[in-house]
Amino acid sequence: MNLTRDRRPDAGGPGRPRDPQVDRAVLDATIDLLVEEGYQKTTIQAIARRAQVSAPAIYRRWATREMIIEDAIFGLQDGADVPIPPATDDLRADLLAWTRKFLDRTAHPAARSAIPGLLSAYHHHDGVHERLVERAEAPTRAALVERVLGARPYAGAQAEATVGIVFDMLMSSTMIRGVAHGYEGADEWCEHLADALYAVIDTLR
Repeated sequence: MNLTRDRRPDAGGPGRPRDPQVDRAVLDATIDLLVEEGYQKTTIQAIARRAQVSAPAIYRRWATREMIIEDAIFGLQDGADVPIPPATDDLRADLLAWTRKFLDRTAHPAARSAIPGLLSAYHHHDGVHERLVERAEAPTRAALVERVLGARPYAGAQAEATVGIVFDMLMSSTMIRGVAHGYEGADEWCEHLADALYAVIDTLR
């Protein structure tokens, strides 16, 4: 099975624009199934039945179920911007907002169900993880680098690499915490992680 097809099939051709109600019904059905039935049972056929659409209608929009699940839990619908917390004049507060945003995306019951399965797919099928990196990780990583370097304009030549490490800490920590513990103790944990990230950034002098 080849999951490297990163281009979606044509959405119906000229004169047949995609129906956003179908898209929303599919994504909502996917979230419901992940929560109620788990990753393995969230198949294209099950999604079609729950959304009350045909399987071909789904395949016209998404090439694989992994793409549907990514869109459902990470908000990566075609044309949608990756949600990034707005910048303020308080870097530590912004890091806390990023931490909460990232944790919220992995602590949701649908995400906790989906992420282990997606990680397995990324491991066994070449190109799947790279597609997600291009669609979601790269833009958010670049945005965090820009935000931090804007607050530390005097930082040295290694600043971008340091901020890249901060991003990796943010992403991996929130993913592990979200999948393992959900929202349990989320406020206090986010405060601690934001403090840790800020401490790393504060070395940029």
